Amino acid sequence: MTAPLTPAGALRRIAFLLERAREPSYRVKAFRTAATVVAGLDDAELDRRVRTKTLKDLKGVGDKTAAVVVEAHRGEVPEYLAKLEETYAELTPLADDAAALRAALKGDLHAHSDWSDGGSPIREMAEAAISIGHEYLALTDHSPRLTVANGLSPQRLEQQLDVVAALNDELAPFRILTGIECDINVDGSLDQTDELLGRLDVVVASVHSELRAPRAAMTERMLAAVANPHTDVLGHCTGRLVIGRQQRNGTQKPRPESDFDADAVFRACVENGTAVEINSRPERLDPPRRLLSQAVELGCNFAIDTDAHAPGQLDWQDNGCVRAVECGVPADRVINTGTAEQLLARTHGRG
Repeated sequence: MTAPLTPAGALRRIAFLLERAREPSYRVKAFRTAATVVAGLDDAELDRRVRTKTLKDLKGVGDKTAAVVVEAHRGEVPEYLAKLEETYAELTPLADDAAALRAALKGDLHAHSDWSDGGSPIREMAEAAISIGHEYLALTDHSPRLTVANGLSPQRLEQQLDVVAALNDELAPFRILTGIECDINVDGSLDQTDELLGRLDVVVASVHSELRAPRAAMTERMLAAVANPHTDVLGHCTGRLVIGRQQRNGTQKPRPESDFDADAVFRACVENGTAVEINSRPERLDPPRRLLSQAVELGCNFAIDTDAHAPGQLDWQDNGCVRAVECGVPADRVINTGTAEQLLARTHGRG
């Protein structure tokens, strides 16, 4: 029988389910904030707060989160958590072939933390990855040019490498792979120093600016990035948004695909050993099916990633697996079906 969740664990599980269901970030933040506060209490102080009904005196704990803490402290499944488990956890089961592909995935190569525009610390992202059965997670916060996403300067990236090394000592055998989602500059160069890129385990290269550039210019830009020996994965290649999404500064509307010569870009991916990302975010689902099928026919390798910005979003890989099966992606051409050692042999060999 599964052990009851601690009060902090129950709060984090609620946040995980809300994130997976794309609920507003303010709702998620309330539960993650309360979890951090409660986790900082020793057993005696938690007992006292529950007994004297003073949990809500703590900054960051409100009516709903306090109720969750009290019920979990009694060894019960909190009523609100039980309701969410029934509503969100019982998703439509994957078909057998998609379920088999999902089971074969050993990690995720595109995820963000609160070091850039993610909502949670690195440790929480790693612990969520462990909870869904992953063996590794590539931490790919943004590069410096993307200031709106608090991209990492070379100095901050170096600091992050030290943090990841310490966490890996604690979390072994699970491994956080060092990485970056590197902006592809207009001239096709990558937005980070060669020295630092050479030290990373995984480099995801993505276009985030001038997405409506003319076809020829966008094609040359992507070809240069794909040919860069540091590029391991071409991220969300068309840049499209199929549904709007909430941003820190408002709501972003749906966005059409960038125009580029997909045949040339995908052939270059094959030639240079760069994997094409199957981005599993519900608002991206990139590349579109017709381009994904084209990449399969041309012989590309793939990475099924979530582009997660919160722990619960790491469970979105199902979306990518369904699309991969629909478009005939062979499991042996998905690079994150390999072990961390196999993956690193590949990425370090390219760089």
